Amino acid sequence: MACGDDDGDTTASGGDSPSASSDPSAGGGGEEAFPVTVETANGPVEITERPQQIVSLSPTATEMLFAIGAGDAIVAADSYSNYPAEAPTTDLSGFEPNVEAIVGYAPDLVIASSDPGDLVSSLSEVGVPAIILAPAVTIDDTYTQLEQLGAVTGHVGDAAEVAGQMRTDIDELLAEVPADAEPVTYFHELDPNLYTVTSSTFIGALYGMAGFTNVADEAPDAAGGYPQLSPEFLVTANPDVIFFADGGAGGVVAEDIAARPGWDQIAAVQQDRIVEVDPDIASRWGPRVVDFLRLVVEERTALASVQ
Repeated sequence: MACGDDDGDTTASGGDSPSASSDPSAGGGGEEAFPVTVETANGPVEITERPQQIVSLSPTATEMLFAIGAGDAIVAADSYSNYPAEAPTTDLSGFEPNVEAIVGYAPDLVIASSDPGDLVSSLSEVGVPAIILAPAVTIDDTYTQLEQLGAVTGHVGDAAEVAGQMRTDIDELLAEVPADAEPVTYFHELDPNLYTVTSSTFIGALYGMAGFTNVADEAPDAAGGYPQLSPEFLVTANPDVIFFADGGAGGVVAEDIAARPGWDQIAAVQQDRIVEVDPDIASRWGPRVVDFLRLVVEERTALASVQ
């Protein structure tokens, strides 16, 4: 299955969304009160001082930190942190973290989306706090993680502003979807091996918000959220739209999909509804979720206009 981001894609993380708490005198913007305690996927973590040397092993966290004005505190980001352009991308890995290499950047905070190889305990042994912000399950998880990062970096007000703008933008986008539009089915292609997402995933939920019905929900192994479909299944399912996230340099193009044996029977191919999506935006749960949802809503409203 294709991946280019935190833990492959936005998978269900389990557990409750983390939260943050600090001195009640802490307000929006400017210098916030420390210490602050955040409830993360790895339990409660206390940050005693405002971090000045952050290592981000999560592309989503990197994007969030820059969005809330804390990007200057990042001294190193993992190899997949390619946005924004000024992110200090390194060869650090969030999948197979090298503790010695991480500590070499003298971090006072490490942020990751998972805990491979007991990363958190290994960092704790050398006095470096770490927080795990697991892949989002719902859009509310995105807002919660923005709130957390705002708390631990002293950008509470900025984080609230970013989350608030996201809410406004998403509400405005969803208002464009006709309430009485006929059902429209879709297939989201992760890679040429036909791995996909179901509605139980973060990305699948976004499609659902825009009024799409996921053909993969009926797949035999849909329970895991990321089934591999067969060409025969897809031809029978006959999706109205195909979104593919395996394009880019040297990747799949719409013509490749249309030329697959038997796919000329699929409505999406017949009606030229094969839509490329940015694989990074489609696999992260940061502020650019709005950009992804905008593309999806545009396709949905265009279909509604011809139904």
